[in-house]
Amino acid sequence: MILIEPTFHMWIVIATIVVAVISYASEKATLEMTSIGVVAFLVLYFHLFPFGPTGENLLDARRLIAGLADPALISVLGLLVIGQGIVQTGALEDPARRLAALRRNRPVLAIALTLTVAACISAVMNNTPVVVIFIPLMTALAERVGRSVSSIMMPLSFACILGGMTTMIGSSTNLLVASAATQTGLDPIGFFDFTVPGLVLAAVGLGYVLFVVPRVLPDRASLAASLVGPDGKQFITEIVITEDSPLIGERAVAGMFPGLRDITVRMIQRGEEAILPPFDDVDLRTGDEVVVAATRKALTEAYAGNPNLLASVDGSDDLTSTKGVDERLEGDLVLAEVVMAPASRMISRNLKQIIFHHRTGCIVLGIQRRSRMIRQTMTEIRLEAGDVLLILGPRRNVEQLRGNPDVILLEWSARDMPAVEHARRAQIIFGTVIVAAASGMVPVVVAAVAGAAAMIAAGCLNIHQAQRAIDRRVILLIWAALAMGTALQTTGGADYLAHELVNALSGSPPAVILSAFFLLVALFTNVLSNNATAVLFTPIAAGIAHGLDVPPTAFVFAVVFAANCSFASPIGYQTNLLVMGPGHYRFSDFLRAGLPLVILLWIAYSLFAPWYYGLM
Repeated sequence: MILIEPTFHMWIVIATIVVAVISYASEKATLEMTSIGVVAFLVLYFHLFPFGPTGENLLDARRLIAGLADPALISVLGLLVIGQGIVQTGALEDPARRLAALRRNRPVLAIALTLTVAACISAVMNNTPVVVIFIPLMTALAERVGRSVSSIMMPLSFACILGGMTTMIGSSTNLLVASAATQTGLDPIGFFDFTVPGLVLAAVGLGYVLFVVPRVLPDRASLAASLVGPDGKQFITEIVITEDSPLIGERAVAGMFPGLRDITVRMIQRGEEAILPPFDDVDLRTGDEVVVAATRKALTEAYAGNPNLLASVDGSDDLTSTKGVDERLEGDLVLAEVVMAPASRMISRNLKQIIFHHRTGCIVLGIQRRSRMIRQTMTEIRLEAGDVLLILGPRRNVEQLRGNPDVILLEWSARDMPAVEHARRAQIIFGTVIVAAASGMVPVVVAAVAGAAAMIAAGCLNIHQAQRAIDRRVILLIWAALAMGTALQTTGGADYLAHELVNALSGSPPAVILSAFFLLVALFTNVLSNNATAVLFTPIAAGIAHGLDVPPTAFVFAVVFAANCSFASPIGYQTNLLVMGPGHYRFSDFLRAGLPLVILLWIAYSLFAPWYYGLM
């Protein structure tokens, strides 16, 4: 290997990277401030002290900040918007819910199959929205099969990360490695170029996730439940059986109506007759007013499945009207809860009298009162101080309730409602993007940008929702990582570090050096971040392969897989942070369950890659 003389500029870049890593890991400064500070320092330093031949600066400001326009970054942002469109329309919720049907007969198989499906979807979709979609499903599965939520939430995150290793667009990490490899002069990486070793590692990892992780995790969720208690808050609402209602002819079975899943019927008002439980041999008819009690989650699913099911429940229209809730509301719909203020003018009046919809532009979907069981239709209930109303309305109208003296908006309760009527469009757009990128018909960046634009144009999400899908921390972190990677490559730092690693393992075969390199990257990705690690180590991988005079494929793909091995800490990858709350995990739980998985994948790649890439 050619001896590389270190330069002062190179040491400055390496020192900058070390300081950045320490700052990211310690979190004493925000991620955004660290990223902006790194870019600002590099731009200023190389402006004052140019690097390159006399009269030429190889690291001017234009090149250092060019990462904002990097195709990999644009692809990541486009895929995030597409994923948000899938979440916003609930396009994957129905197929996911069908998987849950297996829980009745084979609960263990249901969990295993659900995790496997989540991993498969993650292969062609960014991991974060997949985890967002599957968290409620996994929670329901855990409840039905009698398992702790903490036993399956971390496996969900791990399964999605493993699935994301198998294709180019499975993870932002993969796209960034491909971009960094191209910048170092290597051939472009194809959509399925690392799928075979990715599938091997995913299979090994999934076996560990399914059979070992649930056994080593403590029962955190059960402890939390014993302290807090189950969330059984019920809302009273009313379902009017209209002429086109899917519930016409529905017959009670053992006192429950199959079409009203997870919803308890308290009374059926049929003309002047009030039918009370048990509802043996009772069929629902047109004109029936069904008073039910259900959790917020059950009401949300009922609305998502059929918006007309909850039509005219708040007295804002005639109760015999067939006009649906979604026809009276327009815009970015939000579901939220408000509490009746002690001095509210609405107290002692019912919903029809206060014309809540005309006053606020929001629909009341349900009323919650803890003091006693209510067996009245929605329009007859006289409101009391402390009553909680479950409301649905455009975001701007919900936000205006902050200044309403009659109600108190519970800010934490606001959630977007899925635009289920556009689910089919979102599925078509998503499928088209995958086919176009996988077939090579267009570059990934073109497919991602076009797909994001199509999601907005088709009404699957609006500009505000698309904007919220783009995390500024991701943008700034990738930007800083690309700037540091460019500086490290141009000043010769990447080749120097590669030279030192090879020298440290002098005389060792390429397979041993590859194994050591994989472990080094895997450890870094749990301290720094997957994206930054991917960009920084790709040029080093190319330098090592060049120094050993072997094809660079095995070393570059080692960065892909090792940078995705962010299992040992919650800060290693954002999906770990997503499941940390629902699973009631501590930092040590990720170390306990994730570190053995990192070691397992390191061993698997160390054994498989040398044979597969001819480095034996």
